[in-house]
Amino acid sequence: MKALILKQDLSGEFWTQERCYIIESANASNDILSIARVRVEPGITTSLHAIEDTDERYIIAEGRGRVEVGELAAQDVGPGDVVLIPAGVPQRITNIGETDLIFYCVCTPPFRQPAYRQLE
Repeated sequence: MKALILKQDLSGEFWTQERCYIIESANASNDILSIARVRVEPGITTSLHAIEDTDERYIIAEGRGRVEVGELAAQDVGPGDVVLIPAGVPQRITNIGETDLIFYCVCTPPFRQPAYRQLE
């Protein structure tokens, strides 16, 4: 890897079938991880899904959410919290606040669309 600064371009945000907006912050095929910025509007619950062969970490940046991961009881999360999601485990998050819920999703190995499994 060589030194590089990747500037976030909010105009690259797109709507997904998960009911949230995503910006691919970093997702190079030769990297060991990918990073995406996720935005969930107030009152919205993302669709139940799993990512096969990919571990995820949600790093909550802004807002308040209630996350459901596998067999864990639903838990409230806020700025600074980190949610660890093993590969293949069902997950979703609800924005329980009055402002957008924004978090970064860090995937190892890098996220690839064929690994995504919709569970609803």
